Amino acid sequence: MAHNLQQCQILIKKALNAGAKALFLPEATDYIAGSPVETVALVRSVQDSLFVKGLQNEAKSANLPINVGIHEPTQDGKKVKNTLIWIDGKGEIVQRYQKLHLFDVEIEGGPVLKESKSVEKGSEILPPFETPVGRVGLTICFDVCWFESSSSLLFPVCKPIFEVSFELRMPMTTADILRFPEINLALKRQGAEIITFPSAFTVPTGQAHWEALLRARAIETQAYVIAAAQAGSHNGKRTSYGHSIIIDPWGNIVAELGGGSREPEIAIADIDLGIVERVRKEMPLLRRT
Repeated sequence: MAHNLQQCQILIKKALNAGAKALFLPEATDYIAGSPVETVALVRSVQDSLFVKGLQNEAKSANLPINVGIHEPTQDGKKVKNTLIWIDGKGEIVQRYQKLHLFDVEIEGGPVLKESKSVEKGSEILPPFETPVGRVGLTICFDVCWFESSSSLLFPVCKPIFEVSFELRMPMTTADILRFPEINLALKRQGAEIITFPSAFTVPTGQAHWEALLRARAIETQAYVIAAAQAGSHNGKRTSYGHSIIIDPWGNIVAELGGGSREPEIAIADIDLGIVERVRKEMPLLRRT
């Protein structure tokens, strides 16, 4: 985790040099373990995590809000929580979302992953919240894939960094909520202008679905999508697809990273909230079912 903190510090410096107003980091930025047992063994509370406290100090020093995916212990200590926290410019954790949909998958010729073996699923959606860059909705990775018939799930949207007026410049590094559109539509109904999908997508699912799912979520919610993604090999057992991406409400890709760089990278985008307003006004999508 000390190494991962150092990598994040590099990204923070790059973000500041680029004039960013917020930094969005991937799912599980603190660590990706090689087994369920190791996942539980490594977890620390935010009060005891040198990784989290390090990011809080950086956010306060730079007056830079940071959105980051981490692990937190469950009450019984048998599993962990896959959470996404918002650290404000004062270094305080002011928002927290716990991943609802866990990634249990068996891909022929590919990985067999059972997130539920070590992760406790969340039970509620975090409403969109105000930030220096607008109303942000938080989701995580596999959530992007789910379709729910209920409108009870509501997530907050993560917003890029505002530079002037409605323009935002935001850095992002390399989300599960992608397969669950109803969650994102609920966030839109609550006023989300930007939705985050921090992720650690596998290579097979990333190659097949990553861009298609994210563009679909942007188009149907008429919101900016920010998907910071883990990239490369983690521990000999797991490799993530990467390709962090920022997409506008019309489905256009406005910034994107690759998946093969060995150095920490950020993507910067100018985000115009006027586009959100215009797209929603010119093409109102009213749910009739």
